[in-house]
Amino acid sequence: MLPAALLTLAVLAAPAAGKAKPATNTKDPVCKMTVDAKSATVAVRGREYRVCSKYCGEALQKDPDKYLDKDGSVKAEKK
Repeated sequence: MLPAALLTLAVLAAPAAGKAKPATNTKDPVCKMTVDAKSATVAVRGREYRVCSKYCGEALQKDPDKYLDKDGSVKAEKK
């Protein structure tokens, strides 16, 4: 019983996850379609990115290095 109580206490005492930085991209990182403030967003590495569809959001989360530079900028917007 004691280990479960300690685990519960540790979870409750853990700091809350920080909110991801808001999305600023204007192109979907995966398919390069234009996105806007009404587009869906996904969080990757503490930052939100706008995406055009569920598929693109899943692809971005699965392999962010393919679509994002090390600094978090969207590769599709640099061309």
